[in-house]
Amino acid sequence: LEGKRALVTGASSGIGLAAAVALAQAGAHVVLVARGMQALDAVTAEMTAAGLSAQSLQLDITDLAAAEAAVEDHGPFDVLVNSAGLARHAPALETTSEVYDAVMDVNVRAAYFLTRNVAKGLIAAGRGGSLINLSSQMGHVGGVDRSVYCATKHALEGMTKAMAIEWGKHGIRVNTLCPTFIRTPLAEQTLAIPERRAWIESMIKLGRVGEIEDIMGPVVFLASDASALMTGTSLLIDGGWTAD
Repeated sequence: LEGKRALVTGASSGIGLAAAVALAQAGAHVVLVARGMQALDAVTAEMTAAGLSAQSLQLDITDLAAAEAAVEDHGPFDVLVNSAGLARHAPALETTSEVYDAVMDVNVRAAYFLTRNVAKGLIAAGRGGSLINLSSQMGHVGGVDRSVYCATKHALEGMTKAMAIEWGKHGIRVNTLCPTFIRTPLAEQTLAIPERRAWIESMIKLGRVGEIEDIMGPVVFLASDASALMTGTSLLIDGGWTAD
């Protein structure tokens, strides 16, 4: 990825941070995006101290005007990793409209328009690129207490396919990365419940919860020309969860 510019959202922790580090280690200049500047600056400083090319950008991607301006100011980007996400799990009968709107706003609406904006920049520059949406195994199956979350990830899968069809002629690839449960602060709310963890481990055929390192290679693969003929599809990093 030498000479490439990458934009990674949700980059101050978890999967987003792992993706940012992996892309930078592969030679890209990475712009790390998150809402909280303190954590963002800290991880960016660690990356640059390690000799990686990185900069931080404070941004709430649900502010569509600000997100569009940021892409125009800092792009064009050869690689996008839409990793910012929100999960508020509850039984479907207890879902409130406020929770529904909040999760949809981040996981679908913000991701849709950010992907569009990055693609617009690439098309204007006459360049191809690789746009990666962080979906989930839950974009392919259902899950207890996850009706809203699953709805957003299934929507992301459909959006990705349609965008891939439209932008293929411009050399722009659009794919999803679909992890199983990865040990991050976001997943800990579920992994901390013994019966849920037992259920998760029973579903993952390799018998373990994922680690952030399990994401790093696949992200670089999708971002690079190693996956040059892949678009409109999903890369499942689920330990065999969806194999049934």
